[in-house]
Order: sequence, then structure tokens, then C-alpha cells
Amino acid sequence: MNNSLNTPMNVPPMDPGILARLTGGLGDRRTLEKICADFGQLYSEFLPDVIHSETSLHTEVTYVGHETGSLGELTADLGDNVVLADASLRNWSPHFVLSCDNGFIITLMESLLGGLPDTIEEPIQRPLSVIELDLASMVFDKLASVLRSGVNAAGGFEATIEPPRNAEDYGRPEDGRDDVYAATIRMKIKLGTVESEFMLVIPQKALLKTKVTPPKSKNQLSRKGKEWSDQIAEQVRRSQVTLEARIRLEQLTLGIVSRLAVGDVIPFRDKGDIMVDVSANGKEMYRCEFGRAGENYTVRVKDNVSSDDEILKHLMG
Repeated sequence: MNNSLNTPMNVPPMDPGILARLTGGLGDRRTLEKICADFGQLYSEFLPDVIHSETSLHTEVTYVGHETGSLGELTADLGDNVVLADASLRNWSPHFVLSCDNGFIITLMESLLGGLPDTIEEPIQRPLSVIELDLASMVFDKLASVLRSGVNAAGGFEATIEPPRNAEDYGRPEDGRDDVYAATIRMKIKLGTVESEFMLVIPQKALLKTKVTPPKSKNQLSRKGKEWSDQIAEQVRRSQVTLEARIRLEQLTLGIVSRLAVGDVIPFRDKGDIMVDVSANGKEMYRCEFGRAGENYTVRVKDNVSSDDEILKHLMG
């Protein structure tokens, strides 16, 4: 008796690309080009006004182009000299990535501290400091607000943005959410003489259901009365700084130093008031007087080595 009709057949799994295309997660080249270009137009028109309304700084934003691939691969391809943040927008996309060249954040920080944008040189490639990451969070908030205004997600929810991280500290999510097909939208932003890029890495499933509709008013994207320079100043005042104190000791010959043993005493160089150099992050800040209050050793500030502006600029870098 033939039992072949009762034997389950080994059906090969469907190609992931075909499955994604059937379920709205993978689009054709022409459709994606159109949607990404629409996003580029949205940011080119509205982001400079948002930044100017809150900082009085002039920027130029232009669309560069788009790339496609898996979200994880595209995120990794952004490079090492970028800052990234995972984000979500309810009723539009549960996960997308915002990114920006570190050079733009560094240049923006210098400009907010009083530097003239046209005189600021191309910054060196380095990770962002803690305070610069705070500024990146504000920049991403504006990028997300422009996106939200153009995609018209139902419910009017604000985007949720995780704390920005330097590329070296950004790890791939473990839940597999970055295995989906996505597109990177690349935008050039110019501040003074410095040109940088910011990027959005968005799942194609979200892009393909999106009709970009510019907001009716540019003013609705600005947070009135909240200037970034004021926020940065407040963050600087709340930032924790580790100070180091250095006391000069009496000069000794190399022979004596080589024979020092446990219990030996080395006197301070100064007689009377003992002077101490206080620094932070390698920057000398104050000349102080060494002393004691109760059970604690202390230093009393006697003189400023650096100006207030020099200290702030050094610590924020």
C-alpha cells in the first residue's frame, strides 16, 4: 500500500526577501528613492529654521542620498566618528536610529559657547564628552520633531529617544530588531565652514507606509523660550568635575630618591603656607593654600590660573 499521500512534504522556507516584500517590509528602488528624497526635502526646508529659532545660528541642510540593507549593517556602516541613539515613534515605527557626525556636535558646542562659526576649524575626530552627548540629545530631539511633523503618525505622540552614545559604546540590540530591511537617509549639514552629516536609519516597513507631509507652520517645530545655550549653561553648572591637587615637595638627589623606604618622610618645598596647584582633566585651574579643617585636609583658593571661559571650554571638551 502506498503511504506517500500521508507523508508530510519537506517544504523549503520562503526566501526572506520575498517574504519581506509580500508583508510590506521591502520596497522597490524607485519607491524608496522617492520617499527618502521627500524626507530630504522635509529636513532641508525645516531643520535650519528650527536650529536658528533656538540658537540664532545659520545652518544649511541638503539631501545627500540613501542606502539600503539590513538595519544592523547600515548602522555599523555609519563609521566610528559618529554619535547614535535608538528611537521609536508610536504608531509609526517601534525602532529606528538617529545618528550625527561628532564634528557637527563639537562645532555647535563651540558656537554656543561664543565662538564665531566662520572661524571654527574642522574639529579633530574624537568621541564626544559627557556634556557634548547632552547636546547631541538636544539635536536628536530636533531631528525627531521634524520627522514626527512630516510622517503624521496617528495619535500625535512624541518620539522616544534613548540616550545618545559614541559609536564605540553603541552595541547591536540583542532582540533581533536590527535584522529587518532598512534605508539610511543621509543629510549634509553645514555650520560656518564645517560640513558634517546626520543620518536616519529607518526600517523599510515604516518608510513604505509613509507619505511625507510637511507641516503647515515652521513655528510649530520650535520650543518657544527654550534656547539651547541656556540649557547647555545649566548642564555645565550641574556637571560633576573631578579635581586633582598637586603639592611640590622638596628637591632631592636621585641617589636619595632611589634609597627611599617605607616610613621615610619627604618635606614640602614651601615654608609656612603650603601652595597647591588644582587641576581638572589636565588643565590647571587654581592656586590654593593647603590646610586642615577638623579631620579633613583642605585647600583654600588663592588665585585663578585660568579664566572662567577657558575653564568651561576645557571641561566641556
